[in-house]
Amino acid sequence: MSGRQGVQPCLPAIVGRPCARRLLIVPLAPTTTLLDAALRGVVLALLLILAAVLARDRPRLPPARAGVALTLGLCAQVIGSTPLFEALVPRLWQAPLVAVSVSNAVLFWVFVQALFDDDFALRPLHLAAWIAVAALAAFNCAVVAGGASVFAPITMGLQRAVPLVFAVLAAWAAAAHWREDLVEKRRRLRVFIVATGVGYSVGMLAVRLASPHGRLSGLSATVDVAMLLAIVGVVAWRMVRLAGSDLFPASSAPAALPAVVLEETPAPAAGPGPVEPLQVADAAAPAPIDVPPAPPQSPPTDGLPGLEPEPLPDPGLADDRLAASLQHAMAFERAYRSEDLSIASLAARLSVPEYRLRRLINQRLGHRNFSAYVNGFRLAEAMAALADAGKRELPVLTIALTAGFQSIGPFNRAFKAATGLTPTEFRKQKLAES
Repeated sequence: MSGRQGVQPCLPAIVGRPCARRLLIVPLAPTTTLLDAALRGVVLALLLILAAVLARDRPRLPPARAGVALTLGLCAQVIGSTPLFEALVPRLWQAPLVAVSVSNAVLFWVFVQALFDDDFALRPLHLAAWIAVAALAAFNCAVVAGGASVFAPITMGLQRAVPLVFAVLAAWAAAAHWREDLVEKRRRLRVFIVATGVGYSVGMLAVRLASPHGRLSGLSATVDVAMLLAIVGVVAWRMVRLAGSDLFPASSAPAALPAVVLEETPAPAAGPGPVEPLQVADAAAPAPIDVPPAPPQSPPTDGLPGLEPEPLPDPGLADDRLAASLQHAMAFERAYRSEDLSIASLAARLSVPEYRLRRLINQRLGHRNFSAYVNGFRLAEAMAALADAGKRELPVLTIALTAGFQSIGPFNRAFKAATGLTPTEFRKQKLAES
């Protein structure tokens, strides 16, 4: 345990830590010191391994870049919150590490956004938030904690609010559109990050606010790093295993739009024969490989006549039929035109469990998000209408609303992301070519 006097709080990002002035040091117990150092060493090793894996496997993807920044920020936090470091290093030298530690709350928020939104792009707002929080923490540690500043109640109050505000923003980002996420392993990771990351942030903030001078004792600091080790260990294991598969998109290239039947075409009659595999697939997804399923094994009948069992249903054929039904509902019946279409309502329409439809769209068609899948059909219809000379007088807003978009703003953004042109520019180009 450590006893220290004259300490003013400089709360960090995800957890919070003190910024020290002149200190009276009581040596820590050797066992506690060794355990604390060992835990911090393991945490640092895991963070560096995680950063190296992300930088190696997905160096250009926003979630990987945000993850690398967060892991390096956590390394600075683990070092700066070491009890002996806080006790021996002057507060002016602690200020940079405190600034990085506090701004980790912003990096956590950015990382969650990038991880769960395949269309995420870093914006100036994110950088401005990080700089503002880092500057606030550095000012509090270097100036406010060293004297009786009149700004102390305001600046320290703002700093104490940082972990809570960005924990709520991170939870909101992870929970948003949870049902539209088609990657099952990523859906489970959302729950873990929300429960542990936000709970850890708020819990440690509460502990610091309840502690004298906002500082942790030696035992509390060890418990703190042990909790961080547990979270980082699970996340590192999950992300290293998923780094090349489900967690991150395989490519940042835009997906090809599906074919859409714009004129009413009678649906093919359902027959007893096999159903052709679905041909409307994401171009970014690998082409499906038709592997004949192994024949289902039937239990032995011991040669007794009349006891031959019924053949078990072929799961591959069931998926083919579901794929054909999905294609008919989307391309022929234009279910995508419904503004409130969801994975649940579409599954109910097809009379299948939600998990089966989610698995089919993700694993067979290669889509990671239900909204992106639906918007592909909407954009395909809008592009065909904009290129139609007979509809040159039809307003762009009418075309967007007919295709299923709720307003012109999301339509313009999705259209520009898919084509690189605005709808008006696209229409002029296509009509000039015709």
